[in-house]
Parts: sequence; structure tokens; C-alpha cells
Amino acid sequence: MPRILLVDDDIELCELLTDYLSGEGFDVVSVHDGRSAVQRALEPGWDAVILDVMLPGMNGFDVLKHIKPACEAPVLMLTARGEDTDTVVGLELGADDYVAKPANPRVLVARLRALLRRKTDGGQGLLHVGDVELDPAARRVTVAGRPVGLTGAEFNLLALLLRDAGHVVPKETLASEALGRGLQAFDRRIETHMTQIRRKLGPFPDGASRIETVRGAGYQYVLR
Repeated sequence: MPRILLVDDDIELCELLTDYLSGEGFDVVSVHDGRSAVQRALEPGWDAVILDVMLPGMNGFDVLKHIKPACEAPVLMLTARGEDTDTVVGLELGADDYVAKPANPRVLVARLRALLRRKTDGGQGLLHVGDVELDPAARRVTVAGRPVGLTGAEFNLLALLLRDAGHVVPKETLASEALGRGLQAFDRRIETHMTQIRRKLGPFPDGASRIETVRGAGYQYVLR
């Protein structure tokens, strides 16, 4: 039974979501403020964290800063509907996905299951592209032997690019296979994740970017 940490200051909502998620086979523990969220999220054994942005004492973004990368569980943010800025900030800080509030419980369950599938999917064997090594089973990435901390979404995107290095991977493929859902109008998730991946990997020794944007098509990892 997957263990889920639910962080929201709306106690009634937490009770409703806990009842629904429990009926879907999840073991849910809820906390209602930011400091308690940090303390509990850093405990071992969580399979996913559902984290609201608006929290007393410490907001969800500050909680995310404290628990990443020490917390290995994927984080799904609850953002205010229509607040694209919250979504982008959450993704940049390391969130793996988001759901707009008021959260539809069926959508929440679908997103959680997609996150858990990607977390547990060992995928193929070790990937070596130049000085980059990606281990799907251990969910580990190194560049010239240096460990690189990626979120779950970033890891999945990089794995797709490395498996097809030198070729363009369409945005639609990246969205569906790495993020678990199709592209939406004005969707900036992939661009946000790619910015973070480029920053974390760093450029090639000559300063060139490892990942190129192919306008109107997608992205490719450059072979050298």
C-alpha cells in the first residue's frame, strides 16, 4: 500500500481526500502546517508527497526547498486554479507534477499513480552518452563522475533524450512518456524542466549546451 504524505491546512479537505485515497488503496498521513510537513517529509518510507502551496508558518514553496533533494519521494503540488506562476515556481523548485485546486479526487489519484509508475519503473540498462551516465534502476545520474540531483520529472525527460541522443524527441512524446499526460494549451512544464536539466548538467567543456531546442519540433541531446 503506497504511503502518501498529504500537506494541506484545510482539515476538512484532508479528511475527504484521505477517505477517497484510502478507498483507492493508499495509506495517507496528513499534516496541516509547513514546519510539520518538513519534519514528516524527511522521514523515510514515503512513496509520494501531496503539498499545498498555501500553508501557515511556512508556505509550500519553502517546504519544497527544505525537503528537496533529501526527500526521494516525488512531490505533487496543489496550486490555485489559474495561477500559472505558482505552477512554474513549483516545478523550478523540484516538484514533479501539479494539480490545480479545487482538486478533483479522480484526477489526483491518476496523477499519483502515474508518478508512482515512473518512480518504480527501472526501464532499460545503464545509459552512457559521452560523459553522462544514467542508471534507470537506481534513478542516478552522473556527469564526468559528478552526481547530479534531478527531480523525478527531470530524470524521466533526460532518460528519453539520452535514449534517442542525436535525434529530436517531440514535445508530445516527452509530455506523455516522461510526465504522464499530454500537452495542454500554453503548457510550459517541459520548457521549465529543460531549463533546470541544462543548469544541473552544465554545458559541454567548450560551453555549448548539451540539450538543443528544435523550434516547432522538440528537443535533442547533442552527440559529441
